Amino acid sequence: MRSSIYSFAVPFVLCLALCPLPEALAKTPLAQIGENKVKLEVAQTQAQIERGLMFRSSMPEDQGMVFLFHPPRKVRFWMFNCLMSLDMLFIKDGKIVKISHDVPPCKSHNREECPLYPEEGQIEASEVLELNAGYCQRHAVKEGDSISFSFPGVEKSSSSKKKSSEKAELGEPAK
Repeated sequence: MRSSIYSFAVPFVLCLALCPLPEALAKTPLAQIGENKVKLEVAQTQAQIERGLMFRSSMPEDQGMVFLFHPPRKVRFWMFNCLMSLDMLFIKDGKIVKISHDVPPCKSHNREECPLYPEEGQIEASEVLELNAGYCQRHAVKEGDSISFSFPGVEKSSSSKKKSSEKAELGEPAK
């Protein structure tokens, strides 16, 4: 009896561990930028948007965090309590409208002293994608490129909650 269980269980467990699962089964949110696929963490609630990638010292090359703003709104980001440099992609209507390259961490302990990005001012975006610094250069990603998202199991509507008047005035998602 025991050997028949093993003869079934061992190949089954090996297949689960080694066989690739279809993307639909994996339910991993993804961004597709040209030939590049990026696994996503999704920030859609105000708390998630404010936290962002704070206190993280590294991230895999093929991973990023996307901030959802549905409906689109004017935003700026800061690097308060971020420990790694990032590329920030500001996206609207499936196109990258602005890239802030190699944005350094803010060294100040006072968030009011942290620079805001994009440096030119607020920009209207439906999504902002943060990737490791230099990702865009390494993968030939540029402004005007198309980008598509797949969000299996993620509700996008909850990101449209209004910010406090202070944060709305600054326009950044207060990371």
